[in-house]
Amino acid sequence: MRRVEQHTEGAGPFVTRRTWVLSEGRTAVWESRLARRRGVLAVRAVRGPAGTTASADAPGLGRLRRVNLIASVAFIIGGALFTAGAAVAQFGSGDPTLSACIYFVGGVFFTTGGYAVLLQVVNAPRHSEAPDPPVTPCWRWWSYEPMDIGWLGTAVLFAGTLVFAVNLLDSFLRGLTVRQVDRLIWAPDVVGCVLFLLSGHLAFVEICHRWRPCARSRSLGWWIVAVNQLGSVLFMVSALAAFNRPSTGSLINATIANWGTLTGALCFAAGGALQVLEHP
Repeated sequence: MRRVEQHTEGAGPFVTRRTWVLSEGRTAVWESRLARRRGVLAVRAVRGPAGTTASADAPGLGRLRRVNLIASVAFIIGGALFTAGAAVAQFGSGDPTLSACIYFVGGVFFTTGGYAVLLQVVNAPRHSEAPDPPVTPCWRWWSYEPMDIGWLGTAVLFAGTLVFAVNLLDSFLRGLTVRQVDRLIWAPDVVGCVLFLLSGHLAFVEICHRWRPCARSRSLGWWIVAVNQLGSVLFMVSALAAFNRPSTGSLINATIANWGTLTGALCFAAGGALQVLEHP
């Protein structure tokens, strides 16, 4: 079918939606998140609801389902372990080594989930000529596509999990001064939180097709992004409350730090559970 017009939407240099007006009064719509998570391109009448979808081939869709399941389970387990670690810190014996061990294992799952969602973007079906089905590329373990907002958002998320890994490893160190604790443990924690927040904002841009976040309560993808972004905000609150005062060596507020981590981790676990449903 011949394309007669193309319209693009997005924010800045990022294209998040393409619309082709086709012959016979139909349109084909490619949306970044819909394509990379479900491997589809919507085809509909100009004045009607979405009619059909052009889907990627079966191997490509199966690949999306498997990687999505790995990412979802990893975030669920990682969120549950961070919740347990925060609960031990707040209500348990107060042994910092036990909490550090639980957090570290949870961090391994968070890093696994972060890499899995990046792999999902790297190997997502690519749109070609509308309304042709998306094309499944050969499997890759890495790519560099900074002008693709889906890739950039997930790459920033993965980088955040790696920075958190530095924070979690350093938390096993003992005999540190207050300044060393803030530099080796607190600073990476804050940087990781900033990267998580940036990744969440890029995910909102991808869904809303503009820089400012929007409300799309009927969109499962929007709810996943919103719940995860709430978790990122709570993690940042926790990190700020965990700063050690140089004068006293005590945290600004240990209770807020623990509860911020606990509730933020629950958000990420919930986001992982919702992500199970966002598949082809």
